[in-house]
Amino acid sequence: MKLPIGISNLSKIRMDNAYYVDKTAYVSRLVEEGTYYFLSRPRRFGKSLLVDTLQEAFSANRDLFKGLYLEDHWDWDTVYPVIMISFGGGVLQTREDLDARIHELLRKNAHRLNVTFGNETISGRFEELIMAASEHHGQRVVILVDEYDKPLLDNISDPPRAIEMREGLKNLYSVIKDCDGYIHFCFFTGVSKFSKVSLFSGLNNLTDLTLDKRYGAVCGYTEAELHHTFADRLAGLDINEIRKWYDGYNFLADHVYNPYDILLYLDKGEFAPYWFETATPTFLIKLLQAGNYYLPQLEQLKLGHDLLGAFEVDDILAESLLFQTGYLTIQQVEEPLPGMRFYTLSYPNHEVKTSAGTYLLNYLSGARGQVSSLRLFLAQDLLQGRLDDVRTHLQTLFAAIPHDWYRKNDLDRYEGYYASVVYACLASLGFDLVAEDTSNHGRADLTLLTEKAIYVFEFKVIELVKDAGGALARIRENGYHEKYVNQGKPVYLIGIDFSRVERNIVGFEWAEAA
Repeated sequence: MKLPIGISNLSKIRMDNAYYVDKTAYVSRLVEEGTYYFLSRPRRFGKSLLVDTLQEAFSANRDLFKGLYLEDHWDWDTVYPVIMISFGGGVLQTREDLDARIHELLRKNAHRLNVTFGNETISGRFEELIMAASEHHGQRVVILVDEYDKPLLDNISDPPRAIEMREGLKNLYSVIKDCDGYIHFCFFTGVSKFSKVSLFSGLNNLTDLTLDKRYGAVCGYTEAELHHTFADRLAGLDINEIRKWYDGYNFLADHVYNPYDILLYLDKGEFAPYWFETATPTFLIKLLQAGNYYLPQLEQLKLGHDLLGAFEVDDILAESLLFQTGYLTIQQVEEPLPGMRFYTLSYPNHEVKTSAGTYLLNYLSGARGQVSSLRLFLAQDLLQGRLDDVRTHLQTLFAAIPHDWYRKNDLDRYEGYYASVVYACLASLGFDLVAEDTSNHGRADLTLLTEKAIYVFEFKVIELVKDAGGALARIRENGYHEKYVNQGKPVYLIGIDFSRVERNIVGFEWAEAA
């Protein structure tokens, strides 16, 4: 039997019992406070489960809510006709496929709600479905749309096709605004946040819950929920390590754990990048590369509220999409003036940082086979301070990149390419990194912190820098390392010079700070 959500059924992944995280108080609040809602959350964060909860509640299936908040805070005497639309299954690659799928969904809802169509167009049938269902059942309808943006995201790397998908979805969603008198409640959920103008055409009363503090923990597990619900499963486990791997997502309320990761970790008993492995962010990598993006910036990325929000298919900001898809999360909020908010973004946890680093490294280098063993040796040598060996490993890494890989991916035009490869390699190892590390003299390109030592990096591409001297000299001249010298551990200065002609490291100087 389907469980209402916010309620996670661990038996689905072969655990002995069902464990319940009760999120149904959010459902009660939603209905009390408004009618039209939108929620963006990363994939596998419980959005579909939340939609299932809403469907079961509006269908008055009270037995499913025994012992939950909603059992005593809901009108169980009223049954609403529910129109359920989900684009979660399958991949749609043409407008014709999308239209056919929409017709299937509308027919399925009409059959379940015992209404018939007289119209042939998508907009005509959707409008007819809403009105006829309301009249037939004697109640205004509930519209639930899950994965509203999936047809768009599946084609986001092909803008013309994505625009076709956008117009197809707009043809469906725009019907809602003219049916307000027949609608009791409407809820959209998906991964991304496309602008209201581009998709919803006039549905200006759609309340966005994405960064609403009151609903920041509507999906995912808070620390308190984790301990309350899974206390017996957590016994004897290292909660600090669990927190390091899977916690850290911030939607302006309590930090939340990735629920997909937690359930699989508790089932399997070992740490692994469960969530990251369910999808590959190829289109995001292409966006970063197309914008000559300097990857170390992912450690501390600042965006204004306007850039963190909605976007258009033909004007996608990679940083916004990285946040919405869950590869980055909010680390800090600043409001220098009322209403002027700035967000600092970074990786949410160890899983995402190391997995993204590995993926980025494999993509940028095109040398996946050689990279795997090299990373292990590099980590060992950094931990032991063997910097001459570190130089050898990094030069081997660049030497392993096929020359044809540069041509295929236009890497010669990517100014931040060489430093980004080094950064991705270090990030894949899980080291604590500080990009553009600020001091009173300026900013070091990258600082790596370990329990035993601190490494301050400066990168230069010799064909792009006209001033004399190597990268190491720049660290010394500007004193980027000085704030670390009294921390009781050795501080190493590392200057790396790259050459576009040689396509490798041509200068690697290091010294221990006095």
